[in-house]
Amino acid sequence: MYIILLLTLFIVVSTIAAGIIMRFKETGKLSGRGKSVLKANISAFIPVMAAAVIMFIPRVANAAVEGSASNATGLGYIAAALSTGLATIATGIAVGSVGSSALGAVSEDSKMLGKTLIFVGLAEGIAIYGLIVSIMILGRI
Repeated sequence: MYIILLLTLFIVVSTIAAGIIMRFKETGKLSGRGKSVLKANISAFIPVMAAAVIMFIPRVANAAVEGSASNATGLGYIAAALSTGLATIATGIAVGSVGSSALGAVSEDSKMLGKTLIFVGLAEGIAIYGLIVSIMILGRI
């Protein structure tokens, strides 16, 4: 278990170091060796993180509710957090693309402001839906 944590830490630190090296190089790009190191780090990071999540989530859920509740309570909290977190990430992506397009449309024709605000509001509604789902999940726990 601690081996996976140490391996994950090593991969993260080496990926950050490769990024710093790339940032401070004059060309701004990695060499052939740097690219291969970065690809290897990223391709190793995903399976190690998946293994860490698979191994540690049941322990965390059981440790939080040792005598007072079941595993369903801990997993319910995780589900509520995931629904809110993923909805806000999706909102950020949607508002980023819709907002930049709306800004371009308004700069060409100022009469489009009302219509573009509606589209930005619809994109922000994704976060509200995620919050409602998490409140419903927490209400059932």
